[in-house]
Amino acid sequence: MSDVDFAGPGGDLSATKPDTEEAVRGIAKRAKAASKQLAIATRARKDQLLAAMADALEAHADEIVAANSKDTAREEAGGMSAGLLDRLALDPARVKACADALREVAALPDPVGEVVRGNTLANGMRLTQVRVPMGVVGMIYEARPNVTVDAAGLAIKSGNAVILRGGSAAAESNQAIVKVLQNAVAAQGFDPDLIQSVDSYGRAGGVALMRARGLVDVLVPRGGHGLIQTVIAESSVPVIETGEGVVHVYVDKGADLAQAMNITMNAKTQRVGVCNALETLLVHRDVAGEFLPLALAALAEAGVVLHGDDATISLAPVGVEVIPATNRDWETEYLALELAIKVVDSLDDAIAHIDEYSTAHTDAIITDDVKAAERFIKEVDSAVVMVNASTRFTDGGQFGLGAEIGISTQKLHARGPMGLAELTTTKWILRGDGNVRP
Repeated sequence: MSDVDFAGPGGDLSATKPDTEEAVRGIAKRAKAASKQLAIATRARKDQLLAAMADALEAHADEIVAANSKDTAREEAGGMSAGLLDRLALDPARVKACADALREVAALPDPVGEVVRGNTLANGMRLTQVRVPMGVVGMIYEARPNVTVDAAGLAIKSGNAVILRGGSAAAESNQAIVKVLQNAVAAQGFDPDLIQSVDSYGRAGGVALMRARGLVDVLVPRGGHGLIQTVIAESSVPVIETGEGVVHVYVDKGADLAQAMNITMNAKTQRVGVCNALETLLVHRDVAGEFLPLALAALAEAGVVLHGDDATISLAPVGVEVIPATNRDWETEYLALELAIKVVDSLDDAIAHIDEYSTAHTDAIITDDVKAAERFIKEVDSAVVMVNASTRFTDGGQFGLGAEIGISTQKLHARGPMGLAELTTTKWILRGDGNVRP
């Protein structure tokens, strides 16, 4: 059971009470009405609103952190993993980072009204395709209170209202954040229904949100495998699929091994409870004998639990334990200080392994061989493919998109880190002068 309290795919989601569905549909109707006010707002007004939201977060940081401490204490006592606790936790520095993310979004160009393409037709009519807001964006996510801020900020800038379902693990945190943001919105003369939550309705509220087709324009699930698959299977609202990250780094025979070491350590240990952290390390056999003893020792010293194939185990230095890997390890998103390691015979073998086990999130090659890098780029079918860089860079902020609402692993409309443009759709505009079709 995920911390948003949904059954897995095929589970019984039929128990939503009629009064809950009615209440959530009422929330969605108010969001739809509020979104129309925002859709015609100028960029200056939206940016002013985002700045006010950022200032409000900082002004109320103490009460947000206090609320968050209740969540983290409860979940730690309940046995939540270290990686998920790290995602859940807020301190003053992280609240400030959330506020700064809103300011970064404010500084970005406004996608609304951008002309995607256009031309003058042979009959003299002018045709343009322009970006417009989606309308109402729904978010269903797990123990990540920063997503509450990111989703609200991106929605506001792209002209959308947002409805949030943040899960029981972050209930106190999300309630405090939403209250602060709503008050800031109201103080700026906007409808506070631009930012709403259905958390008070629990699991049933999330189910009702999935069924609010016609009122909610798009739904973005962000969390673990069970949550995402449940939303995909059960939602009647269009879904943008964000994926779990079984992320690979492949150390090629042409790699700079010092560079490979730095990237491996950063990708695995810089922050573990995130979807762009390294989960499987692949090493070419020609460099495994030189690279792996040092890498395994460094990883073990950093507290990483190691799972490896026979070749990896044979190269482990004295005192470093490597647990025999199973197929389950190759398909696991650990979100913890754990890593699966495999020695491969060739670039072909590395790509074949990634094809079989990758979740199409982020995969990287470390190599100075240009041909190998180009093959990897062309043949690995993931949302983000990297050469000689840590997978931790798969992030909307790092990509210059500001905050992100999620990392899409699907292929329709949006793929990879989703920023402002991905929260818009397009409208065709045809301007004529009394033209009729012959």
